[in-house]
Amino acid sequence: MAAALKATCFLQLQKKPQEDNLLSRPSNPLKNYDSCQDGLQATNGHSQYGPNGGAVRDFHQIEKTRQSQYSILDSSYFKDLLCFASQFLGFGVAFIPYITAGDPDLSTTAEALKVLDSCGSDIIELGVPYSDPLADGPVIQAAATRALAKGTNFNAILSMLKEVVPQLSCPLALFSYYNPILKCGVEKFMSTVKDVGVHGLVVPDVPLEETEILRNEAVKNNIELVLLTTPTTPTERMKAIVEASEGYVYLVSSVGVTGARASVNAKVETLLSEIKEVTSKPVAVGFGISKPEQVKQLVAWGADGVIVGSAMVKLLGEAKSPEEGLKELETLTKSLKSALL
Repeated sequence: MAAALKATCFLQLQKKPQEDNLLSRPSNPLKNYDSCQDGLQATNGHSQYGPNGGAVRDFHQIEKTRQSQYSILDSSYFKDLLCFASQFLGFGVAFIPYITAGDPDLSTTAEALKVLDSCGSDIIELGVPYSDPLADGPVIQAAATRALAKGTNFNAILSMLKEVVPQLSCPLALFSYYNPILKCGVEKFMSTVKDVGVHGLVVPDVPLEETEILRNEAVKNNIELVLLTTPTTPTERMKAIVEASEGYVYLVSSVGVTGARASVNAKVETLLSEIKEVTSKPVAVGFGISKPEQVKQLVAWGADGVIVGSAMVKLLGEAKSPEEGLKELETLTKSLKSALL
């Protein structure tokens, strides 16, 4: 099964659409984006789509109260890359780091993206700061607060990406809550981020049943909707999620919000096995991963991708200077990447 998947993905990689060439994109992708400026602040101080606003900071509670499933948008290239890395770079798990845009500032974010890319990241996930990040733990919440306090907004982020993305060799995904997307308009948001070179979009507070609009616009922009499953997702729902997922499957490793954990939830091994019994799609594991030994554990359990966020964000946000933060980011990235080899 694995060999067949790799062969299939390699063929897809060779057929990557020419329209992804940034040179063919509009010269001013920000021209219709002015109406999106205020979307980073939650409506009346609360997330429009999060249960009880920001009071509920636990994925188990979120899924129980809403009986919902969170989603991640990503390009087909991401799926191809996971397989391509396994076949030709000599490791079985793709490295997917996350950082928050604008923390400590956007110029440092631009340099951090280059550092992550040069260290061999396979996909980079960039968080759009939001005032009510219900899926995020204290570290990423604090980073978002600092970024917003410094005036970080969509236009500034996109202007930065327009300059940086052409310099990256790996694809980039944005992590954005749904309220900013709705504020801008789903169609406009999708086309605009696509135009600046973004390949995917993580939207953690949208349930499976409400993803039709996002799904339709994703298809128009050659972006695939990759769904997210958690340790508390019922088996039958997990199967439906996996079947609907058009890229890789995003597996949340633990109950709760983002943040480093001392160890990987032992249930992840069983969850990976159960998911792989019903699909040949790659499975990337996120939440709570911060150490090389945790990465190695996931490799042994059969994960196809590892997502590391809070550990990266903490280094950049708490460093004495941006330069020191970038050096520490490089050291950590190389350490985690080496665990995949």
